[in-house]
Amino acid sequence: MTYSDKTLTCRDCGTQFTFTSGEQEFYASRGLANEPSRCPACRAAYKQTRGGSTGYSDRGSRAMYDVTCSACGRQTQVPFEPRGDRPVYCSDCFRSRRPERSGNRGYGRY
Repeated sequence: MTYSDKTLTCRDCGTQFTFTSGEQEFYASRGLANEPSRCPACRAAYKQTRGGSTGYSDRGSRAMYDVTCSACGRQTQVPFEPRGDRPVYCSDCFRSRRPERSGNRGYGRY
């Protein structure tokens, strides 16, 4: 398929920008169906306000809570706030109490 440059209008600032044939080809190769709605400057500003990325890997740090392991008594941290009605384990004790998993994760059982 051949592409030709298109002139689009930015939804944020209203300026016109060129959606080049090369960019269109790149979008198509990635399976992206929608044209960009922001000019390159507004796109960069939008990414900056979101921490530089829109991916899940940049969620930021999690709150950690100090606890005492219910099995061994060791001080540790967990990524959730314990409610007090259930035991909380350090990573070693949690791993040892976990049921053994099969490699197929439940798929293909006959």
